[in-house]
Amino acid sequence: MIWLRNLLFIAICCVAVSAVIGGLVVPQRPPQVAEIAHSLGPVERNEIQAVAVRVDEQFHETWTEAGLEPAPAADDLALIRRISLGLTGTVPSLEEIRVFEARPEEERLSWWLSKTFADRRYGDFVAERLRRAYVGVENGPFLIYRGRRFLTWLSDQLMENRPYDQLTRELIAENGLWTDTPAVNFVTATIDQDGTKRPDPVKLAGRVTRAFLATRIDCVQCHNDNLGGDLKQQDFHELASFFREAENSFVGIRDNGKATYEYQYLYSEETTTVPSQVPFNQHLLKDAATERERLANWVTHPENRPFARAIVNRMWAITTGKPLVTPVDSIPLEGSFETGEYPPGLEPLADDFIAHGFDLQRLIRVIVATEAFQRDSQADFEITAEHEDAWAAYPVTRLRPEQIIGAIQQAAALKTLDAESHILTQLVNFGEHNDFLRRYGDAGEDEFAEQGGTIPQRLLMMNGKLVKERTENNIVRNAATHISQLSPNDPTRVEIAYLTVLTRRPSQEESDYFVARLEDPSLGRRQHVEDLIWALLNSSEFAWNH
Repeated sequence: MIWLRNLLFIAICCVAVSAVIGGLVVPQRPPQVAEIAHSLGPVERNEIQAVAVRVDEQFHETWTEAGLEPAPAADDLALIRRISLGLTGTVPSLEEIRVFEARPEEERLSWWLSKTFADRRYGDFVAERLRRAYVGVENGPFLIYRGRRFLTWLSDQLMENRPYDQLTRELIAENGLWTDTPAVNFVTATIDQDGTKRPDPVKLAGRVTRAFLATRIDCVQCHNDNLGGDLKQQDFHELASFFREAENSFVGIRDNGKATYEYQYLYSEETTTVPSQVPFNQHLLKDAATERERLANWVTHPENRPFARAIVNRMWAITTGKPLVTPVDSIPLEGSFETGEYPPGLEPLADDFIAHGFDLQRLIRVIVATEAFQRDSQADFEITAEHEDAWAAYPVTRLRPEQIIGAIQQAAALKTLDAESHILTQLVNFGEHNDFLRRYGDAGEDEFAEQGGTIPQRLLMMNGKLVKERTENNIVRNAATHISQLSPNDPTRVEIAYLTVLTRRPSQEESDYFVARLEDPSLGRRQHVEDLIWALLNSSEFAWNH
């Protein structure tokens, strides 16, 4: 009987191990976002397009005055590559391209955006862009700043398409623990653990003005010179005073109504108690339970237009790679398109954003619907810097490090690498992602500033471990192996290679050239396809958003 019990025990163990291994090897995939996403209806698409037309009118006026001939419209594949790079940090997979091209032409872009908004990669990638503006890229104070929790919370808000004014109010005014109430990490990120052990009003004021108002009022933190502007040192510290009540306690961030903010101004002999006051639009400042709530309500007030302009400019930069106003966090407080202070598109986009409840997804849909977004980056005439500055041609921008690694990983796979991918695939990709960024370098907090490529970066692409491993013979992981062995003929192999890496089909000249190379008997077909994928990954076209 003992041997029978042992046999039964071994059988149960085998079943359990098989179940675990089976769960890892053959994952139960949830419904894919491509299957559950729906295009907007005709009425909603027309409404979005009507706003885009108002934006386009200002661009057309600019182009006419400058005597610029606009570039022709880009094709659909170029548009979804731009959207994917901007909002998910990667290129479309061959699987996604096939589904996209099977849909009715008139609803393709709308469906692609719906699919993108349902894709966790959108929440994670855009949240990382916003996190850099809100709290920077440093690790922050030990234990009391939870960067990962903050990032996940931001991603959740984006996936829910939470109104941006509500999200901002929570960041500025929320109380609680950094673990249970992730929004307070916006405040705890500024705590000086070696000094006051309190949230830093000066840092918080600087973050609020740059991230939420696109105003560099922190330039007058130490003196009155604001590069010729009207703001003074007093304006900055009166704004900082709104954070004087915030303190860190055993229950997390809370407000102490008795706290004061004191500062000794330049050329003053005494320290003074600084009252809280906003630097402009003072009539919008109302009473509230705490000073931080007063500030949050003022910042997000629908009539406080710098708030809307700031996020419109930042979302334009995230979606396209280049802001309408440069630097992205410095927009004039007063002016108009007609008098030249604001670029075309900024004010109509801000108007629609405010009128529709600070809806970020709608804002992105309008941006994508504009002619400026849909112009090609090339034409049969010379494209100049003036064309790109005025958006008469789509400006070519260098991919940021996260986009480079995301595009390499996706280009090396035929199926989509997303949150529905196998857990082992996600773990491997996560490790590769971090290792590549460490070697390639991070763009840092000011990631929309123009940055040139470096020789080490080019060498990493040409000779690095990642590109080598993602192009070599590997039947499990790499597209190069699949393409070489499963494609019916050489022209198809070349076409699929171009679609997976560059999101376009090859020209006839390109196809003829590479088909001839694939027929060269000196190397096997597999090696030729590996070389083709490697060459495309190292092309200038791959490394730029265009």
